[in-house]
Amino acid sequence: MTADNSFDRLDDDDYPAYTMGRAAEMIGTTPGFLRAVGEARLITPLRSEGGHRRYSRYQLRVAARARELVDRGTPIDAACRIVILEDQLEEAQRINAEYRRAANSSHPPAAA
Repeated sequence: MTADNSFDRLDDDDYPAYTMGRAAEMIGTTPGFLRAVGEARLITPLRSEGGHRRYSRYQLRVAARARELVDRGTPIDAACRIVILEDQLEEAQRINAEYRRAANSSHPPAAA
């Protein structure tokens, strides 16, 4: 999902990616929360050439979902695990739907 990003650096031309302060502001939380979800291995910030942490829009959506769960009383580690499982479920459902579409298109409809 997010913690095993294949890239740990971000070229300055590859934005939009947001600084920690701007990212936190966009999802209505604090930079400390973004650090905490990073420590829980939910998201790994990208790095600009200058070494500054940057967050993609996808990472912000993931962190915002974790923030919702934490605001409802879920401990941060559990919230991060829930978000990861939800993401995996969504991906599995997408793959299943693609498989079913492909299987249905390879068989002509039965004659009535």
